[in-house]
Amino acid sequence: MENFTEQLSSSYDKMIEKLGSWIDIIVLQFPNLVIALFVGAVAYFMSSYVRKIAVKATSRFTDNKTVLNLISNLTAVVFSIFVLFTILGIFDLGGTINKILATAGVLGLAVGLALQDPMNNLFSGVFMSVRELYKIGDVVETNGYFGTIVNIDLRATKILQPTGQEVVIPNKEVIQKPLRNYTVTGQRRVDVSCGVSYGDDLDKVEKIVIDAINDNIDVIDNKAVDVVYNEFGSSSINFVARFWIDNTGQRDYLKAQSVVIKAIKKAFDDNDVMIPFPITTLDFGIKGGVPMSKMFPRKSANVRSGRQSLAVS
Repeated sequence: MENFTEQLSSSYDKMIEKLGSWIDIIVLQFPNLVIALFVGAVAYFMSSYVRKIAVKATSRFTDNKTVLNLISNLTAVVFSIFVLFTILGIFDLGGTINKILATAGVLGLAVGLALQDPMNNLFSGVFMSVRELYKIGDVVETNGYFGTIVNIDLRATKILQPTGQEVVIPNKEVIQKPLRNYTVTGQRRVDVSCGVSYGDDLDKVEKIVIDAINDNIDVIDNKAVDVVYNEFGSSSINFVARFWIDNTGQRDYLKAQSVVIKAIKKAFDDNDVMIPFPITTLDFGIKGGVPMSKMFPRKSANVRSGRQSLAVS
């Protein structure tokens, strides 16, 4: 019992001594505590102004709200870390700062490796927003997908295809691969392919096609309609009619294409220009050009008399 009392008394004395040392530390650090509280209070009121300054500076390069919000949050985090290190320095906790920095470096490396793809998409989104490579409503083609951009965030770009499906493409893939923007120039070329018979006058056909397009479509004034013959087909001479419109939407593009096809068909009908069906020519002989009468002389009389004799066994 006596030993227990002595141990209890000794523990009590040590506790009092420890509390006394703490009180000494508090008293000695009281000026630093006041300064730290003052720095913290000032930093609290300054944080909103620092964020506004950062957002205002960034808004000179982009008005993307997502990017501005990201810059605001990053500024707040950086400013808070700076204030924390300042307060630790006031309390002369240099060793603690070094440990925090070392731990943060290791954690940052691990997090960076784990979140490599999301971070790439994030910075790609920031870069694209600052450079304004494209915007919502643009008709684009990228990564094998064609459609209208319906949303852009810091992770991905969403494209609505003409068939109604929505495609989500990571920003990293968009920025690293070619992107074709049909809207950025404000103009779009429409191509219409067709063919006419070998017996038609090609100069006459060209004029008919150009007049049909100009009479039915508001083409861009400084870009003339082109008719380019490009192929001797199996049953027709083929051409491509090219004209430019200032409506870049996919619906406007398809509508202009449809209007021109109907206009060309009507103009050809009115001017007796034929769009031929595929024709198959039967050629007898190894080298070709041999008439059927020489290949089958006994059948030629039947052909001349009007009887059908094409069924040759």
